Amino acid sequence: MIKNDRILIVDDVVDNIRIAMNILKEDNYDFSFANSGIEALELLKDEPEQFQLILLDIMMPGIDGFETCEKIKANPQTKDIPIIFLTAKTDVDSISKGFIHGAVDYITKPFFANELLARVKTHIELYQAKELLKYHNILLKTKAKYEKLRLLTELEDNQKEMIYILTELMESTSDETGKHIKRVSEISALLAKYHNSMTDDDIEILYHAAPMHDIGKLTVPAEILNKPGRYSEEDFEIMKKHASNGFELLRYSDRKLIKAAAIIAHEHHEKWNGKGYPRGLKGEDIHIYGRIIALADVFDALTHSRRYKQAWLMEDVVMYIKERRGTQFDPDLVDIFVEHLDEFIAIVHP
Repeated sequence: MIKNDRILIVDDVVDNIRIAMNILKEDNYDFSFANSGIEALELLKDEPEQFQLILLDIMMPGIDGFETCEKIKANPQTKDIPIIFLTAKTDVDSISKGFIHGAVDYITKPFFANELLARVKTHIELYQAKELLKYHNILLKTKAKYEKLRLLTELEDNQKEMIYILTELMESTSDETGKHIKRVSEISALLAKYHNSMTDDDIEILYHAAPMHDIGKLTVPAEILNKPGRYSEEDFEIMKKHASNGFELLRYSDRKLIKAAAIIAHEHHEKWNGKGYPRGLKGEDIHIYGRIIALADVFDALTHSRRYKQAWLMEDVVMYIKERRGTQFDPDLVDIFVEHLDEFIAIVHP
């Protein structure tokens, strides 16, 4: 059922209210009325959304029309309801003061029926048009917001797909296994979860960007990459370039996952004491993403066999990491690792 537009008539003279209602009932409006500013404010406080227009007398006992109007306009719930002043005054100062306080129009008493009907109809239609425009703006903003979220989701999905493809390529050219890469992601996310500086977004980023930590190995000659046994000094110098090369592959992207992957590729071999590579960064100059991957990668690598080594015993791995607290690894991350050791072991040995 469609509701009629409702008008609040505020006047301390009952006959004025009755005359206005008799004229306006021709256009099927619904009415509420008040005999004072205080009474009007009480009505508006209860159900402000039901009114489409207020006809407000200026000269009333207690608070006058100007003060009542000011209070209505100060309330966020009622400030947009149009107010037409009813006045016997026609002096310029009173009319100007009414507009200053927020009125949209004025009508002098005694009323002329056609004038009252026309002005009321005009301002109700304007109010409805504004409300409709406001509603459509909300819809447009909501639609734009969801469209932006959809596009961002698509972009992230595309980044994840690209990371997956590159990871598959990396697996096919080295001894990095899909299981190793997945475990490094899970270990990194768990370290981030317990680190007090990491947000949920950081955890998500680390989980998806971690697989790219060794992407630079794609640039290392296969005979070195897959060489059994220990590297010569010359071989190791070539191998070390994978960190910088990985960064160069990824550095020009503005997408958050790829940017994170570039940082990780570049810094996951830096050491807390500044003796890592490729730039010899020290302490917190190393990005937290790089510090986390450094620990996660070493922990998983030592607990699993490679073609050039056997897996270490877990107690030896834990001792190795604890002994390098504050030298190779971020002390806070080692503390997290030790405190939640069972959870980390469950990842590498499910």
